[in-house]
Amino acid sequence: MAAPLKNDNFLRALRREPVDHTPVWLMRQAGRYLPEYRAVRAKAGSFLAMAKNPELACEVTLQPLRRFPLDAAILFSDILTIPDAMGLGLYFAEGEGPKFERPVRDAAAIAKLGVPDMETELRYVMDAVRTIRRELDGSVPLIGFSGSPWTLACYMVQGGGSKDYATIKAMALNDPKALHALLSVNTDAVIAYLAAQRAAGAQALQVFDTWGGVLSPAMYREFSLPYLVRIARELERGEGAERTPLILFGKGNAPYLEELAASGCEGVGVDWTVTLEEAARRTGGKVALQGNLDPAMLYGSPGAIRTQAKAVLDSYAAGNGGSRDGHVFNLGHGMSPDMDPAHVAVLVDAVHAG
Repeated sequence: MAAPLKNDNFLRALRREPVDHTPVWLMRQAGRYLPEYRAVRAKAGSFLAMAKNPELACEVTLQPLRRFPLDAAILFSDILTIPDAMGLGLYFAEGEGPKFERPVRDAAAIAKLGVPDMETELRYVMDAVRTIRRELDGSVPLIGFSGSPWTLACYMVQGGGSKDYATIKAMALNDPKALHALLSVNTDAVIAYLAAQRAAGAQALQVFDTWGGVLSPAMYREFSLPYLVRIARELERGEGAERTPLILFGKGNAPYLEELAASGCEGVGVDWTVTLEEAARRTGGKVALQGNLDPAMLYGSPGAIRTQAKAVLDSYAAGNGGSRDGHVFNLGHGMSPDMDPAHVAVLVDAVHAG
């Protein structure tokens, strides 16, 4: 029997229920800005070695919670675990980020892809979820996550990160059928992956559509949005108070808030290019909203951070009839390695103080 949650404000906010305080967690809260994280990574030898070791993944997941009174933990992993398990050969080039030895660039390569077995090829992720849930002992909820079908496809086709996404955009134009086949198998895999994380103990789930914002509106509505909607509608999450909430986050998703809110998800994460007042008005209480402080605000002084945090809280309330219910405070994207942990402490305290 799992321990009852001591702090369920995060899950209550996603259900748009009253909370003791606005809950806060931060994308990349387990990361290189913490010296204790850097020490574990040095000991592990590489990012992948750390991510594929459930005990080390658990340790770095818990590190920020020992420093800050955050309202949720997020599984330490990588969005590219699925294509790695599909056999594309994930590796990390120093200073260049993730790369694949075997990118998929035509219909024949895509046809060979299949959904990995979640308790064999991706068992290390599920073992990490089980270990973290045990160690959290009901203190705060655990978030599981995946990359979006489109964002995964970007890495799988490009072979790594990109400035212009020329290869995958060319595929979208020249062989859309092949790209849709890739997005379809990715969606099947994401649904299975998130379901397995839920079964292993994840209490909320987030999909990161990091590269959705590089698409034109017509292309977004063809190659990203329908697959996010499929996840929201087909992923079994339970019912009522026991339902596992799903958050859809995307950089550059402000033009599509109404469509995302109608997808069937419980929460929409937004970046800092739209005010939460506008986002709340446009989504009309259909979903909880998560965000959306510009991460660069953490470079400000403690006083400036407090001012910016209050502005985000007030902006949400202004668009939500004066109420702060239904808001999860977060950054509009992930933290950077050179950020000061002391500034994170100021931010978390400012959010809780309201």
